[in-house]
Amino acid sequence: MLAAAAPCVLAQAAGDRFTDRIAGRIDEGRVVTLEGNVHPLARAEFDLGAAAGETRLDRMVLLLKPSAGQQAALDALVEAQHDPRSAEFHKWLTPAEYGARFGVSAHDIKRITGWLEGQGFTVEEIPAGKGLVVFSGTAGQVGETFHTEIHRYQVGGAVHLANSQDPQIPSALAGVVGGVVSLHDFRRTPAVAARRALGASPEWNMGGAHYLFPADYATIYDLNPVYSAGTTGSGVTIAIVGRSNIDVSDVAAFRAASGLKANNPTVILDGADPGLVSGDQDESTLDVEWSGAVGQGAAVKLAAAASTATTDGVDLSAAYIVNHALAPVVSASYGSCEQEMGATELAFYTSLWEQAASQGMSVFVASGDSGAAGCTSGWSERSTEAGVNGLCSSPYSTCVGGTEFNEGGNAAEYWSATNSPSQGSALGYIPETAWNESGLNGGFGLWASGGGVSQVYAQPAWQQGASGAAAGNGMRAVPDVAMTAAGHDGTIIYENGTYWIVSGTSAAAPSLAGVMALVVETQGGTSQGNANPALYAMAQAVGNAFHATPSGNNSVPGVAGYSANGAAYNLATGLGSVDGAVLVTNWGFAQDPLPTLSLSAAASQAALVQGGSTTVGFTAATGGSFSGAVRLSVAGLPAGVTAAWSSDPVTPVSGSGRSTLTLIASPFAKAGSVPVTITAQGDGATAVARIQVEVRPSLHRVRKPIRPVAPLKKW
Repeated sequence: MLAAAAPCVLAQAAGDRFTDRIAGRIDEGRVVTLEGNVHPLARAEFDLGAAAGETRLDRMVLLLKPSAGQQAALDALVEAQHDPRSAEFHKWLTPAEYGARFGVSAHDIKRITGWLEGQGFTVEEIPAGKGLVVFSGTAGQVGETFHTEIHRYQVGGAVHLANSQDPQIPSALAGVVGGVVSLHDFRRTPAVAARRALGASPEWNMGGAHYLFPADYATIYDLNPVYSAGTTGSGVTIAIVGRSNIDVSDVAAFRAASGLKANNPTVILDGADPGLVSGDQDESTLDVEWSGAVGQGAAVKLAAAASTATTDGVDLSAAYIVNHALAPVVSASYGSCEQEMGATELAFYTSLWEQAASQGMSVFVASGDSGAAGCTSGWSERSTEAGVNGLCSSPYSTCVGGTEFNEGGNAAEYWSATNSPSQGSALGYIPETAWNESGLNGGFGLWASGGGVSQVYAQPAWQQGASGAAAGNGMRAVPDVAMTAAGHDGTIIYENGTYWIVSGTSAAAPSLAGVMALVVETQGGTSQGNANPALYAMAQAVGNAFHATPSGNNSVPGVAGYSANGAAYNLATGLGSVDGAVLVTNWGFAQDPLPTLSLSAAASQAALVQGGSTTVGFTAATGGSFSGAVRLSVAGLPAGVTAAWSSDPVTPVSGSGRSTLTLIASPFAKAGSVPVTITAQGDGATAVARIQVEVRPSLHRVRKPIRPVAPLKKW
């Protein structure tokens, strides 16, 4: 929504933020069930029985909901903040400002925390955004309070804790409490496909094998002109989502071997020190080393949070980063299948990433390493279910897929036989294909670039205009972009005194976050928020900012995926990889955004009697590069009801156009209630609004005419 339309919505939020929504007594006998919050692996065949009542469940996260008015205002604000033609452009919020405008009132928080404490829980934290409550207790307390038992489940040789039924909360809280983010310990998956040791000495250019050092990355993705101009990410911070600590000396050794200046990361512990966690240490080390290897002068901060019996450290780390506005650039290399995430988990991430966008934070999330089969581990031989990473399918995060260098059997054309003093050997850009090292493509398992279609989120306007994005069929398509992720020409890290070769979209996401740090520096240190609108606009206006992927696919054994064919967008690698110099230099230049169109109704319901009429007002809000008129249409009217617009087409003024829909019912219109769809179209964009139309019987029904009857004959 453009600035002209935003003030009324923002004013509405200003009123809502002080509204208390919990009234009356919290009656434990009147409850609502929070559907869709049992993990799919918490099944009867795996059930070992209830966990002991005294089992500790620490740092659980209660998700709070904004009111409908607050949510509408937030959506409008975030859109305006990312619209170069809006008066709200780049006017970012602080976490405290976000909490004041879009969080839950102090009165309601007091009622909620009082309820939790009354059940025996310990309330540990209310983050600044006022959308979360962190609390701790026992399995017995959870059972009594949320009416769901915590059971033990044996899955794949490991014993897990999980709730056995959907939780319930008192009805008095239902308008404010979204649910508990997680009541299980089925962890999010790191997007490191594989790692293998090279030995104590680096051998990144060894015979026919080539491995990526930062100098190679800078050459291949055209970052050297940026560095030569003095742009290194200096003054910019990159935050890393993590659930393991790292050995900072590993980072120092990596940078020294890379010929980079010393620039140690900062480790911030959110709660207890998780220590060096097997598997997760690889992820944290990779993300820290490579975000800083690309954003060479940036300050890298790892927010490490330990997982608990019911809460993933990834969730705690992400919430800490956003609610402390830790950095303008964020990298997260973990994932969970959309279908396996509970309704509250999904709401948590889309709410958190939207808050991040309103605060000017650019979030980059790895798309995953199982190709189109995002619900199955890459180590599996086969899958039967398509899926995408639910941490990156939110439109408010940039989903980063994977490519693979394709030297075409002529490595000497692209690689030098010797290494430079900074250990680089790449000679220039190397053609890329979609990363696929699965069993269908000469490899094993399901290892390939995560990508596909969200089952949850509609396709945002900024994605709709990209050639190839129509494959999403109206739903959010991922990934958005991609960078090298293959084991072929794999990525080097240094950990525990050893050089390792790693692969996976975990290498792609932090590297692109490093590129974003360069962008932020060139923009005078101004945060850029959600990068997606600018990325897609640039793909249309500055075509050579991306290397569109010409070939490959992310099909894996058992699941057909998506192919790259050189179009501007595909569902295996998104817009392709970036030309760093072109992207950084032209950022902001091409931000004449795509045309956007939204349609809202003044009321969600309309009632009229037989023989009567009623009116409903509609507002079409345009943004981006939208021009021209908006045409309106109506579908699904009850039998006997007709519709007329006060104006059609509508020509928006200052980004907003209004028209009144008059509904007229004949005396014999069919009584009942039906959903009616109103569609707005213009400049290649489409928006839909739905209202419920109810036709009520008339109190004075019109009698049907009676045919005269001939008089009876007398005999």
